[in-house]
Amino acid sequence: MDGKVAARLATIASEYRELEAELGRPDLDPSDYADLGRRFSELKAIVELHAAWTRAHADKLEATELAHADPDLADELKALAEERKADEERLEGRILLALVPADPDDPKDVILEVRSAAGGDEAAIWAGDLLRMYERFADRNGFKIEPMGSNPSPAGGYSEVVVAVKGRSVFGRLKHEGGVHRVQRVPKTESQGRIHTSTATVVVLPEAEEVEVAIDPADVRIDVFRSSGPGGQSVNTTDSAVRLTHAPTGLVVSCQDEKSQLQNKEKAMRILRARLHQIAQQQRVSELSGTRRAQAGSGDRSEKIRTYNFKENRVTDHRVGLTVYRLDSVLDGDIDEFIDAMNAHEAARSLEV
Repeated sequence: MDGKVAARLATIASEYRELEAELGRPDLDPSDYADLGRRFSELKAIVELHAAWTRAHADKLEATELAHADPDLADELKALAEERKADEERLEGRILLALVPADPDDPKDVILEVRSAAGGDEAAIWAGDLLRMYERFADRNGFKIEPMGSNPSPAGGYSEVVVAVKGRSVFGRLKHEGGVHRVQRVPKTESQGRIHTSTATVVVLPEAEEVEVAIDPADVRIDVFRSSGPGGQSVNTTDSAVRLTHAPTGLVVSCQDEKSQLQNKEKAMRILRARLHQIAQQQRVSELSGTRRAQAGSGDRSEKIRTYNFKENRVTDHRVGLTVYRLDSVLDGDIDEFIDAMNAHEAARSLEV
């Protein structure tokens, strides 16, 4: 374990013991008990994680030592050492996350945007596959998906699709999913069986409340138009689709999935509010949303946060160097391993500062 982390844990252990003694005082003012008790509970969780890590670390070392000393039980002890090593690494990741101050946006719902990028029709199909992956992830975690807007592609999938994801600490789970997702596979339209590389971009924004982002109605131009579907077919015969243009930033949001103009306007305002909130959070008001650009990039094939290789049944997250060989389960929404690894990576980085 890193020396800085160990020093932080030693400080926490000391504070924990002091609070334990303080809470045991018979003359403790009842008005202080709630705050002290809350802090004690926070520290207790970290202290217990560290104790579990210490046990796993000691078990690993002991099993490794015994494996060298007893050849008859070497294989069994080596397997035990590997098992305890995995426990040690898992607990260290949880400790790192516990040491990092909570992101105030973590409990919020999410506006999730997926767009096809490089690869033509195959990129649009891939964007649809990514949307289904996040829908299944939401199902696994008890989150609710709310469609916000989409532009279906005639070949299948989407050129753009936006959904809201609602549930407990959704942003805290999905915030590192933003970026370029690259797929390597043989498209259904490929007659010669050649592998193509396509990309789609994902943007994850915390949904902002009206009280957090004040939008001056005079700054927003509202255009209405007739909704249309793939191939230009009319979806309805009224001007129910809404396009919002935010003059100060140049942000444009369109929604046309609902039959009601009012509903489309409300959803467009939610998306606009989320994008403006992200700009304010990053203090980049002069840019067109620095965080969204950083997440989406240009969509070029050379830019990627994750690669999904169908031939090798492989998924690789390039930010943390994590590779798994279970592509089917990942596309079925089993992405917690990547999320946990990225959260631990970001926690470690923040503790280095």
